[in-house]
Amino acid sequence: MLKSSIEDIDGLLADLNRGDEAANELLMPLVYDELRRMARGYMRGQPSEHTLQTTELIHEAYMKLARQGEKHWQNRAHFFGVASKAMRHILVDYARSKHRQKRGGWQDRIVLDDALIGAAASRSEDLVALDDALMKLAVVDERKARVVEMKYFGGLNTEEIAQALKISPDTVKRDWRFARNWLLRELNSTNNPA
Repeated sequence: MLKSSIEDIDGLLADLNRGDEAANELLMPLVYDELRRMARGYMRGQPSEHTLQTTELIHEAYMKLARQGEKHWQNRAHFFGVASKAMRHILVDYARSKHRQKRGGWQDRIVLDDALIGAAASRSEDLVALDDALMKLAVVDERKARVVEMKYFGGLNTEEIAQALKISPDTVKRDWRFARNWLLRELNSTNNPA
C-alpha cells in the first residue's frame, strides 16, 4: 500500500473518530482491496458447499464496522485488526448456523500451523472449534488471542500487529508461538478426549 493511501486512511479514520460520518463514504474505496484480500483468504479454505460469497463477507464486515456506536480507530492496522475480528465472527456465526442445521458432531483432529495463516479452517466445524478455543485463550491471555486473530484471521503481518497492539515485533512473535501451541493442545484435547 502506498504511503499516501496509508496516510489517507489514517486521516479518514481520525475524521470518523471525531464523528464525521461522511468519512465512511471516502474510506470504503481506500480499504476495499485490502478487505477483499482478507475475505478471499477466509473464503479460500471454506468447503465447496459454502454459500456465503466473498463480496457478501466484505460488505457484512464493513457494515458491522460502520454500525459500531463509538469508533476509536488508532490507525490503519487497528482498523484492519477489528475488520478481521468482524469477518471471523460472521464466518463463525455462519458455520454455527450450518452445523446446527446438520445437527451432527465432529471428532476430527485439527492442526493449526503456519500454512493455515490467512485462511479459514477447511471445514466449518473446524472454524467453530478454533473460535471456541480462541475464546478460551482470551480468558487466559487476551493479547495472545488478539495476535492469533489478527494473524490467522486478518492476515496482518508481525509489524502491523505490533503497531495495532502497541507492542514490539518480538513480543508478537513470542505471543504467536505460545498461542499457536496452546491452541493446538486445546483443539486436540477437545477432539480427542482421554
